[in-house]
Amino acid sequence: MLLRRKMCVAVIIAAILFLMFASQSIHRRNFLPLSLALPISRATPTGRETLVETTPPPADLTLDPSRTTSPPSIDEPEDEEEKSEDSLSCGCTESCISDPGGSEWFSQRYDPKQQPVLRDTDNNFDHDALRWWLGLQRSGNDQTLEDVMSEMFKVISSPTVDFRPLPSRCRSCAVVGNSGKLRQSGNGNLIDTHESVIRMNKAVTRGFEKDVGNRTTHHFLYPESAVDVGHGVRLVLLPFKLRDLEWLTSALSTGQVKMTYMRVKDRIEADKDKVLVVNPVFFKYVNDRWTEHHGRYPSTGMLAIIFALHICDQVSVFGYGADQQGNWHHYWEENRYAGAFRKTGVHSADFETQVIHQLAKEGKISLHL
Repeated sequence: MLLRRKMCVAVIIAAILFLMFASQSIHRRNFLPLSLALPISRATPTGRETLVETTPPPADLTLDPSRTTSPPSIDEPEDEEEKSEDSLSCGCTESCISDPGGSEWFSQRYDPKQQPVLRDTDNNFDHDALRWWLGLQRSGNDQTLEDVMSEMFKVISSPTVDFRPLPSRCRSCAVVGNSGKLRQSGNGNLIDTHESVIRMNKAVTRGFEKDVGNRTTHHFLYPESAVDVGHGVRLVLLPFKLRDLEWLTSALSTGQVKMTYMRVKDRIEADKDKVLVVNPVFFKYVNDRWTEHHGRYPSTGMLAIIFALHICDQVSVFGYGADQQGNWHHYWEENRYAGAFRKTGVHSADFETQVIHQLAKEGKISLHL
């Protein structure tokens, strides 16, 4: 009897041990070790920790290469396209006008989406801006802007130039005013070193090369200040009314338009495939953002500087303001009326001067006094 009890106890113990070993075997086959089953905390380049989920390796490690993709590197930016757009700039070694960030004063005024010149299509006109522009100088014209532009682009070529900054290029521009302060400045060689040299109205260079240079790439004018433009130079029309667009079309073709509000040059010499016409909406933009409604509308000189900010990567400004004696006159003529050009009734020379000096202070232009 005692022997039978001992045998039963031994069988029960053996059964318990068997069940324990079987349970451990099942647990090992169905559960990962703790170090593999939990997420791993990794530090990212930003210094924050992110959870990287791990999974057990596949049963078959012989994968089809055509279905295999490499995991992205944690060093690569998550949004490469957005990063590239934010870092777009020109090829200048120093700062570029189009660089994002920087001056709050400049950012509140500068709009990189502005279209500075007219094209035969896709001008995206702001009708309120056009209404304002049409009221600047009335010319008694019954035609629409679209009609006048249609005729104009039969004579001149629609611009193909792209003003957007390029990382492979640094576009330096000199905007040369007509102030008498250029006399004895000796800035001629410096002006000519710029890729583009912008002059305006009746500016002359012959006889003044030492002070103003002899190169011109862009010549700003309007009908009442028109001069012949040399071969290879871009004529840039500043239209203050519809009649100005009609005049341009006529002056480069039939010569029929001889009057605006005064008698004007009925024909001009210029390369028809290099003509640029400043967008009327651009006038309103300069008036609203830059001169802030001081004066009836911006001056030619102010429009030329803001235009340069949109087509150039670096801008140098010469020949603006009064000369060393406080006189306002042109460098090619003798000063007869010291204050004649200080207040014209339509422009605010004082406020525009403040804007120009602020641009220099913000590092957006290089101002040569």
